[in-house]
Amino acid sequence: MNLVWIRTAISVLPVPLAGEIRAWVTLLRGQGRHEGDVRDYRSIRRYLAHIEPVLATWTAAGVTTLRKITTDHIEAAVSGLSGQERQRAAVSLRSLFKALKRERMVFRDPTRQLSVGHLKGLPQSVRSDLLAGLMDQAKTPLSRLVIVLVAIHALPGEELRTIRTTDLNLARGTLEVRHGMLRHTLYLEEFTHRVASDWLAYRHHRWPASTNPYFLVSQKTALDPDHPVVSRTLLRKTLPKDVTLVGLRQDRILNEAFATGDPLKLMRLFGITAQTAMRSSPQRIQSGQPGCPADRPINPSRTAAA
Repeated sequence: MNLVWIRTAISVLPVPLAGEIRAWVTLLRGQGRHEGDVRDYRSIRRYLAHIEPVLATWTAAGVTTLRKITTDHIEAAVSGLSGQERQRAAVSLRSLFKALKRERMVFRDPTRQLSVGHLKGLPQSVRSDLLAGLMDQAKTPLSRLVIVLVAIHALPGEELRTIRTTDLNLARGTLEVRHGMLRHTLYLEEFTHRVASDWLAYRHHRWPASTNPYFLVSQKTALDPDHPVVSRTLLRKTLPKDVTLVGLRQDRILNEAFATGDPLKLMRLFGITAQTAMRSSPQRIQSGQPGCPADRPINPSRTAAA
């Protein structure tokens, strides 16, 4: 049924535009000169449906080939759209022209600078202007520690909350992090080592009688006999406005992905799953990422050897 719909939609297009769209479908099926992810016909139908109104507008204006499409055409096509409708159209257009450019069926890619916004399922980069002064905005030792562990070592919030004091070994420069029943070792570079040491000294000075085994504590949890973990709300409050734990973590993984392009290294470095590592690869995010994430000034060195 999906294939029939695709063929019918293509059949009403003029030549050679119909042939170009047909070639795109073939490429999405993994049958081009270059290897690529294979899409099922249901997904291809959605891609084509997202840009069917755009193609209809172009053909009504006399366009018979995608070689004639310019950046002005693209901007006009998405200018009247918003939200998910714009995102879907932009992603489909970028997929179309990127594929045809790779196969040398068009001379240029007019969608190269097209921003698609934030798409569900794809990691996005925190803006560099928010990251640049992040450490300067940290008002407490806890804030500095949280920012460093997330922005440099890409720790998720839940793992931050369950780190135990005994997991930190300053002499060896390591921090053991729990992933369910598994453990991942972080190797602390000088900057993180100093911030962690400062936090530990502050913690002992502020709450010398605390028996809470968790590395991160607060005024509420430090002396609580039930030894609770810190709240998610507290972690969120350690960050400046418009910055999130998820965004910081994704930005760090993205930066490393663009620097190395090696999913296996991402898995070793951050203790992430193969699925997360593959989602963060430059090849996967090119269709939804306007440009490479900027280098982050608070990251003075790699967090671990490959």
